[in-house]
Amino acid sequence: MKGRHLIEPGNFTIDELDKLFSLAETIMKNPDSYSEVCRGKVLATLFFEPSTRTRLSFEAAMLRLGGSTLGFAEPGASSTSKGESLADTIRTVASYVDIIAMRNPKEGAALLASQYSDVPVINAGDGGHHHPTQTLTDLLTIRTIKKKMGGLTIGLCGDLKFGRTVHSLAKAMSRYPGNRFALISPPELEIPDYIISRVFKPAGVSFSKMLRLEDVIGDLDILYMTRVQKERFFNEQDYIRLKDSYILDTEKMRLAKKDLCVLHPLPRVNEISPEVDSDPRATYFQQVKFGMYARMALITQLLGCDGGKK
Repeated sequence: MKGRHLIEPGNFTIDELDKLFSLAETIMKNPDSYSEVCRGKVLATLFFEPSTRTRLSFEAAMLRLGGSTLGFAEPGASSTSKGESLADTIRTVASYVDIIAMRNPKEGAALLASQYSDVPVINAGDGGHHHPTQTLTDLLTIRTIKKKMGGLTIGLCGDLKFGRTVHSLAKAMSRYPGNRFALISPPELEIPDYIISRVFKPAGVSFSKMLRLEDVIGDLDILYMTRVQKERFFNEQDYIRLKDSYILDTEKMRLAKKDLCVLHPLPRVNEISPEVDSDPRATYFQQVKFGMYARMALITQLLGCDGGKK
């Protein structure tokens, strides 16, 4: 995997993902053994769109591996505000660092960046397209908690139209046998047709669409909640009308299986009531920590760093 880019989850085979997750689990158990493996390496975090968890998770991952970081947290801090092209920005930054993590609101920006970079580029989110390291986080969480990756009923709830985390997770989990999807959204926020036609159908994946979470929550092994993203709407009235379409509360949780796993890519707004946080089935804050370890494993593999201390 050394020197490769990660633009979408499909860039890695199932075997490569399994090795990555095994490494992440090893790092979780023995973090001190990996505290120096990236000594002397530099990660650039180029965030043209706001982020808390993803940017800090990348930076924490690199620092815990013994490396260092540089970058910016909003586009006004870069020369793109002066009109510099993305290609020129990437060429410049790649001259200073060993690896780049980039978030950009324009779909396809990460792929473009990879074409102009001499160092590995990790897509940290490109518009409504992909968020592959969130998918690595989600998969590691599912693997750790459910102890399997196939034969699961997965509910995707909320903004399935613009939610790049949903699109990436749907593609990734469709690669494992026996998974089924319940697609829970208002008609205006249904999952894009291309996910159905290019992902589910070719893989023979079973799926169903529904309006009400209550109608299906009792059948789910995984519930992936998403927020309705204000930044993706052109019409604020549409956002206001749809933003509280689904709210997970204790009443709905009473209908769910005892071993349901509730995930959320965060940030949340109103879609999960704080009263659910104390439920042992709420695993979205564990998910945050798994994200750091998934990124630690990814960085070491793309840089070709040696393993932990013998």
